[in-house]
Amino acid sequence: MKVSCLQENLAKGLSIVGRAVATRSTLPVLSNILLATDQGRLKLSATNLEIGITCWIGAKVEEDGATTVPARTFVDLVSALPAERVDMELNVRTQTLNLRCGRFENNIRGIDATEFPLIPTADDANAIRIEPDSLRTMINQVVFAAAADESRPILTGVLARFDKDQVTFAAADGFRLAVRTAPLIEPVPSPVSVIIPARALTELGRISGDQEGPITINITPSKSQVLFHLDHIDLVSQLIDGNFPDYNQIIPKKKETRSVVGTAELLKACKAANVFARESANIVKLTIEPGTELAPGHVMVQATSAETGDNAGEMDATVDGTPLQIAFNVKYLIDFLSVANAAQVAVEMTTPSSPGKFTPVGDDTFLCVVMPMHIGSR
Repeated sequence: MKVSCLQENLAKGLSIVGRAVATRSTLPVLSNILLATDQGRLKLSATNLEIGITCWIGAKVEEDGATTVPARTFVDLVSALPAERVDMELNVRTQTLNLRCGRFENNIRGIDATEFPLIPTADDANAIRIEPDSLRTMINQVVFAAAADESRPILTGVLARFDKDQVTFAAADGFRLAVRTAPLIEPVPSPVSVIIPARALTELGRISGDQEGPITINITPSKSQVLFHLDHIDLVSQLIDGNFPDYNQIIPKKKETRSVVGTAELLKACKAANVFARESANIVKLTIEPGTELAPGHVMVQATSAETGDNAGEMDATVDGTPLQIAFNVKYLIDFLSVANAAQVAVEMTTPSSPGKFTPVGDDTFLCVVMPMHIGSR
């Protein structure tokens, strides 16, 4: 292998694939990044066997070939090089990669590329196509609700249901639920549902920032893997096997109280309350009061800490229904409000012990359901 490319292009490619490198593995090659020539370009690949990322960068290829090099060594080295041309040449017998840039010369010991796991690439057959902005928004508005605890693996994933010309993402961790729908570029021939690890979607959101054309999604016939194809990047992820809970049963069907409040105001009040709530199980109380002929309705956010004090923030709101006081985990409210993407949000409640439903006003494609907290006699 003999190949040349620009340092900035190589560094950018490594930043894309580097997050898929296995941090702890019994297979040494999984701590490496694959470098391979591919039709006049340089291909970079990394995998931890759960997700794999492949990136292609422009290069001048003099001799075809492939090798794998230790990810941490290679990434740190390339980031330290000057912004000039990088010349790489592989000694196949010793699997040593000679790398020259400016007045720097380095030799990196690698592992034969034949030991690197095969990462499948996407094809256009049976591909599902979606606009990148829609997909990034969906990821942003859903993955925060997926469970971080591995005790129930199914909840660490996001349910993706493709039906006709729309896709629905849903995530739940047992305490909250987020659901978001978006249109597809063209209808799918038949409905399909899979559970995608939240981490894979987070990585997809990160690497798709520069994508302008549609993103294609391929689900393998065995429903064991999903492949996302971008202009110069492929991401493949294992799918989570199992049945996702029926989230429609969790969404409240009726309401006793509905309040509409400014998103920025409520977010600011929740962040202020969090200063005290973080020392008392993250509990905040929401007091919702309908308006009178002389005064508007209001929502009050309160937090109390036995050690540091208390906080109360009040804001005007349009309130329909009965007065209500309910407690929530303030972190869950902040997570939703931070991605609501609307000037106002609607908060629908039934009883202090029933889940609350939060939606952006004017947007029926996104909702969040949060379970209440018990505050006893405090």
